[in-house]
Amino acid sequence: MGILKGKKILITGVLNEKSISFGIAKSMYKQQAELIFVCQNKKIINKIKHLIKSINHNTIFACDVSNDDNIKELFFNIKKVWGSFDGLVHSIAYCPKKQISEDFIESSNRESFNICHEISSYSFLSMARECKNMLNNFSSLVTLSYLGSQKIVSNYNMMGLAKSSLEANVRYMAHSLGLKNIRVNAISSGPIKTVSSCQIKNFKKIKKIHKFLSLTKNHVTSEEIGNVAAFLCSNLSIGITGSIINVDHGFNLNGINSMI
Repeated sequence: MGILKGKKILITGVLNEKSISFGIAKSMYKQQAELIFVCQNKKIINKIKHLIKSINHNTIFACDVSNDDNIKELFFNIKKVWGSFDGLVHSIAYCPKKQISEDFIESSNRESFNICHEISSYSFLSMARECKNMLNNFSSLVTLSYLGSQKIVSNYNMMGLAKSSLEANVRYMAHSLGLKNIRVNAISSGPIKTVSSCQIKNFKKIKKIHKFLSLTKNHVTSEEIGNVAAFLCSNLSIGITGSIINVDHGFNLNGINSMI
């Protein structure tokens, strides 16, 4: 029996077959979860339908997470399908390309700061607030972060600030939702090639260095992230909340000793 049998999980952020959230969806489907997908807009619903056709029949909704009314409408529609559910995977992030390809200070402005934080961090909080009364006992909310939230990663720039905000969000949300037996955690993933990550200047070099300095000398895969996300949404992880779990083959542990 799969560890998610009987669980209903909402998956956000699937864009194509390289999306980390698609890897998560495949892992959760293997563990017998029932899934609903949320994509960015109605224009790509047919594309997502084709992509997920191998994962049984699933409902897809579109939602602009920068719009509170859209978020309310999303969960109103989900309630008509499920009533209640057991988990949310938040895999949503955005930063204008200029802010992840040019000098951090010179390229930064108020507008880019606000939109990056709004989409990448606040959206997790706003979705949780809107659905918290629909979540079953021992539900689990999972989001995705990256080492650039804690350490300098070349060209990650404004996104590093937003991921720091997201990780703080995880801790405060875990505290707020704890008495409802709702858990909140983040997975800090190693670099994986996606549409978003390829926008980062010198991403191929970052990925190569990550493999060289990881403890196992391996790249991280979306399947590995998916397996951890499935665990975090299962009852096997009931004792874990407010945590940032590194899934990067130990890269985050390495220091100067690895360079000499």
